[in-house]
Parts: sequence; C-alpha cells; structure tokens
Amino acid sequence: MSSSGSGIFRQPKAVLAVAFACVVSFMGIGLVDPILPALSEQLHATPSQVSLLFTSYLVVTAVAMLVTGWVSSRIGPKWTLIAGLVLIVVFAAAAGFSGSIGGIVGFRAGWGLGNALFIATSLAVIVASATGGFAGAIVLYEAALGLGIAAGPLLGGLLGEVSWRGPFFGVAALMAIALLATVTLVQEAPKPAKKISLGAPLAALRHRSLLTMSVTALLYNWGFFTMLGYAPYPMDLSAIQLGFVFFGWGLLVAFFAVVGAPRLQARFGTAPSLYGALGFFALLLLLIGLFTGSRWTLIVCVVASGIVVGINNTLTTQAVMLVSPVERSVASAAYGFVRFIGGGLAPFFAGKMVDAWNIHVPFVVGAVAVVLGIGVLATGHRLLSRADAAQAKESAEEEIPGEVADEFGGAPGAIDDELRLEHGRHASGA
Repeated sequence: MSSSGSGIFRQPKAVLAVAFACVVSFMGIGLVDPILPALSEQLHATPSQVSLLFTSYLVVTAVAMLVTGWVSSRIGPKWTLIAGLVLIVVFAAAAGFSGSIGGIVGFRAGWGLGNALFIATSLAVIVASATGGFAGAIVLYEAALGLGIAAGPLLGGLLGEVSWRGPFFGVAALMAIALLATVTLVQEAPKPAKKISLGAPLAALRHRSLLTMSVTALLYNWGFFTMLGYAPYPMDLSAIQLGFVFFGWGLLVAFFAVVGAPRLQARFGTAPSLYGALGFFALLLLLIGLFTGSRWTLIVCVVASGIVVGINNTLTTQAVMLVSPVERSVASAAYGFVRFIGGGLAPFFAGKMVDAWNIHVPFVVGAVAVVLGIGVLATGHRLLSRADAAQAKESAEEEIPGEVADEFGGAPGAIDDELRLEHGRHASGA
C-alpha cells in the first residue's frame, strides 16, 4: 500500500486544481462552527434552529448524490465540476447577504446541491487522473479534505470576528478562484460510453459490501455531526477561540488521513484499524456527554477526535472503492447518499433532544450510534480482509485494483476470485 510521500503531491496541474477546489469545498463543513453561537445570538435563533444549517446542507447533499452520476455521464466530469462550483459560489454569497436564519438555512440547501455535484465528481477525477496509483489518489483526496476541514474553522473564526457574514463571503471568493482554476486547467474528458441511470446508486446498495460500509458511515456520521453541531455551545468561547480549537482538530484530521491511516492499515489491516478508531471516538463522545460542563474536557475531546476522523475518512473511502462491485462513480454516489443522510439528520434530532431533555443526551446517543457502527462493520470483516490482501498484491505490481471500475465507462472487474464469490453470496442478503 502506498504511503504518504512527496511523490503523491507531484501531480498534473489539473489534479492540483481539483484538489485545491476540494480544500475550499471541505472548508464549508467546519466553516460555520465558530459562528454558531454568534448566529444564535445575533439572529435570535435557538441552537436547534441554527443546527438546521447542517441539516439542510447535508440532507440536500445526500439526496443530490443520487443524481450526480446521471448528470456526469451526460455532460462530462468537467462540466459537472463547474456546475457544482458555480452553485456553491452563488449560494454561499447569498447566505452572506441573507438577514434571517431561515434564509441562511435555505441557501445552505442550495450550497449542498452544488457540493454533491462537486464532491462525487472530484473524487472520481482525482482517482482517474492522479499519479501514484489508487491508494495514492485516495490519500491525496483525503489530504485535501483534511486541509479544508482544518482551514475552515480557522477562516470562519477570523472572518467571524468581523461579522457572521464574513465566512460565507470568504468561501464564495475562494470557490470563485477554484472555479477559474477548474475552467482553465482541467481538460474535458470524453463522456462515458455507458450512461448511468437515475436508479443506479440505490440499486447498488443491494450489494452487501457497499451497504455495510454505507450504514457504518451513517452511524459514524451521526456521532460526528452531533459533535460538530453542538460541542461549540457549551465551550462558551469567542469565534476566534472556537476557530483555533477546530483548527487544531483539523490539523490532526489532515495528519492522520495522510500519515496515520496508511501506517495503521499496513500494520493492522483496514477492519481492525477502523474498530479501534471508532471505539476511541465512541469513548470521546461519551466523555463529552458526561462532562459537558467542563470546558477543557470538551476542548481536549474535540481536538483528539481529529485522530479518529482522519483515520476513518481515508480507510472508509478506500474500502468503499475496493469492495464495491459497481462503477466508481455509482459507489461514491450510493455511499455519499447514505452517510450524508446520517450527518444531516443528527444535528436536527440533537436539537430536539436538547429541547426535550438536556445537552448531555445527544452526545451519549451519538456514542451509542458509533458503537452500533462497529457492530455493522464487523459483519463485513472477511470481505475487508480479502480486499486488503488483494490490494497489497496489486500495489506490489503497481497496478490499480481490478475491483475498481474505470470511471468513464469501464466495466468493473473483480479483486480476485474469492472476493467475487463473496459478493455473489451476499448480493441477495442486503
């Protein structure tokens, strides 16, 4: 398996342009965290109303994931990227101009549509075009994700000190730069010979391997977005202070996505590494839930969770691509749909729990959800072990694993005969 190294970052200009756009896109996830208390105070909204910023963004992203392959297979990946970036620029700027929490929530929904078009296509473009093989491409993508997650809260905190509108205008400006880079540097790729149907992502979930990874991600994201959406309130920090807390968290995300995850996978394998990461995350969420009144406990647990997020993001994304017996874009869309549904619903229900009981409850429920995710993942242990073995064999030969289909029309192969048989046995049991 490829580990992180300088070679991974020596890429064609088109790949670097898309990676830069990924950095900015992922800033949008943590961008609003430092300004959540300010939004609540200045727009006279309750925390549960403010949490809809996550819900509208992520639920729309999830549903829109179902059409990304259909769109990309008809207008091509470059124009799909451009369409997504244009929507993000327009709706991020509109959110900045808005004067009500309802308006921002609505514009965040439009932002989520652009985000879906961009995220699903950018991963496929990077994997198809990057040098360094499949594993190296995933690490590059996750490095962009980690940098974006790290920079987002810091940018949000700095601009949020000036005004709560600042972070939205900041993303719009950076995405406009990313749009220009994509238009000028990314070459138009041929449209795939085979067009993807609207029902393909949902149909792909009948494969137990993909469904197992997707449900695991849904349960993990339930805990993750509960933390992201509600931990800032009991910390009682200023926007810039929250920005630095989540910046430290994001740095750990980036480091463990690029360096930690590949090393853990090489030593312990994908499944055991994920068991450990998810177990640690469940413990952190439980501590947050039990000691919500302790500011420093919250800060330490939130920053430490960056370790988990980095490991989980890299290994889960890679595992989805390896074990899914469908085209890469279809697997990405199906997986994105399920996991973002979990991320979108968690802050909404967390708000309801806070209103009905207290702020401790959502974090405890999030910890339980992550533990359930470990149980779901364990049902796919054998398949992940076989995928690890096949990937190691293919990496030694410096080839992309055969299980991963060509994004632009190639038919999926099989990692090996045993893995193909495993898919066949479980296809009807999903």
